[in-house]
Amino acid sequence: MKKTNESESFTGKQKQDMPLYPIGVVSELVGTTDQTLRLYEKHGLLKPSRRNKNRYYSENDIKWLMCIRDLIHHKKISIEGIKRLLQYAPCWEITNCSEERRSSCSAFIDSANPCWELNRMICNRTTGRICEDCVVYISAKQRERKSK
Repeated sequence: MKKTNESESFTGKQKQDMPLYPIGVVSELVGTTDQTLRLYEKHGLLKPSRRNKNRYYSENDIKWLMCIRDLIHHKKISIEGIKRLLQYAPCWEITNCSEERRSSCSAFIDSANPCWELNRMICNRTTGRICEDCVVYISAKQRERKSK
């Protein structure tokens, strides 16, 4: 009988959510310091998993951190500004959707709810992207899970 590798049993989404990377590795990947990552955590922008006292980050956490870094350094948005954006701004404002995509998006037209609550396939139909790959969606879902 062939012995199967345990990692083969995980889906791609499960692998992306697995907290595998320690803070030192993530700070190098993202191009920041450990202290900066702890600051983002302190402000509630992300919540890494813990093993004992050590922080571990998933691939999705790293994607979100790259987005945070872009917002801070290229868009010149403060940490407090990002926190407000996450509370009030729709995903197209954070991920810079084109005007063409916005005009065909029912979430843009009816902005009372996040796009994934209105129609999970909006981005998929127009751009081939799925909600589960969107950093805004990932961040919102992680905050939901961690607040429970």
